[in-house]
Amino acid sequence: MKRLRWPSRLPIDPYILLLLGTVGIAALIPARGTAADVSSGASTAAIAFLFFLYGARLSTREALDGLRHWRLHVTVLACTFVIFPLLGLAARGLVPVILTHPLYQGLLFLTLVPSTVQSSIAFTSMARGNVPAAICAGSFSSLVGIIATPLLAASLLGSSGGFSADSLLEIVLQLLVPFLAGQLLRRWIGGFVTRHKKVLGLVDRGSILLVVYTAFSEGMVQGIWHQVSPARLGGLFAVEAVILAVMLLLTWYGGKALRFGREDRIALQFAGSKKSLASGLPMASVLFGPQAALAVLPLMLFHQMQLIVCAVIAKRRAQDPVADVTPREPAAASRTAVGTGTRSG
Repeated sequence: MKRLRWPSRLPIDPYILLLLGTVGIAALIPARGTAADVSSGASTAAIAFLFFLYGARLSTREALDGLRHWRLHVTVLACTFVIFPLLGLAARGLVPVILTHPLYQGLLFLTLVPSTVQSSIAFTSMARGNVPAAICAGSFSSLVGIIATPLLAASLLGSSGGFSADSLLEIVLQLLVPFLAGQLLRRWIGGFVTRHKKVLGLVDRGSILLVVYTAFSEGMVQGIWHQVSPARLGGLFAVEAVILAVMLLLTWYGGKALRFGREDRIALQFAGSKKSLASGLPMASVLFGPQAALAVLPLMLFHQMQLIVCAVIAKRRAQDPVADVTPREPAAASRTAVGTGTRSG
C-alpha cells in the first residue's frame, strides 16, 4: 500500500497572503467617514465590473454544448446547492457551544456559494480527470449561483442576515445585470477580453481586495472582532475540516455509485467539494453589509483549506492506475474544448 506523500510545495496561494495583508491594513487603517463612503462606492462599482467580466468571458455556445453531459453537471449542482447547505444547517446544533451565531451565519453562507472554476480545473488536470467537464461544471455552478445563492441565503438566513426584497434587487442590479451585459457584449469585446485576460485577471483580483478592505473596515468600525476568540476560530476550523472531508468522500464514492468513470469522478470530486472565494466575497458584501467581515471569514478559511487538501488528493490521483473502474460514460463535454477563462477560484 502506497503511503500518502505530502506535496513538496504546498499550494499556499500568494493571493491569500494579499488577502490577509488587506485584512491587516483594514485593521490598522480602517476607512471612516468620507473615506468609508468612497470605499463603499468603489467596492460597489468593482463588484459590478467583476461580474461584467465574468459574463464577457463565458462562451454561451460552448457552455450549452457542455450541457450534453447533464448527469455530471446536475450532480455537481446538487452537491453545491443541496448537500452543502444541508451540512450547513446541521451545524446549527453547534451554536453556542462551538460556534457563535455570527460565525455560524458565515459558515452557513459558505455552504451556499457556487463552486470554483480555476482551481477545480487545475486539480482535475493534475489528477488526469475530465478537464472539459470540470470547466463546464464550474461555469454552470457560477452562473446558477448568481441567482441561487441570494435566494438560498434569503430563505435560510432570513431576517437574521439582514435580507429583504431590497437586498435581492441589489443582487440583481449589481451581479446579474452586469453579467448579462457582458454576455450581450461578448460578440464585440470577447476577443479583447481573451487577448488581455492576464491584465483583466489582475483587475479581478484587485476588485476582490477592495471588497475585502471595505468589508473588514466596516467590521473594525463596528467593533465586531471583539466577538471572535482563538478558541472560536479553532472550533470553526474543525467544523470546516469535517464538512470538507464529508464532501470529498461523498463526491468520490457517490460518483462511483452513480457509475461515473474515473475521469468524471475526479471532475465531480473537485468541482463538487469546493467553494468559490471570488464569487462569495462580492455576494457577501452585498448581502451582509457591515457584518460582511465575519460572514466571509469562514469562506476565506475554507478556501485555503480546500486548496491544500485537494492538492494532496490530486497528487495521489495522478499516481492511480489508468484503468480504474467502470467504463467512462459517453460525454459530449469531454470531447468539447470549452474555452472559458472565467476565474472563480
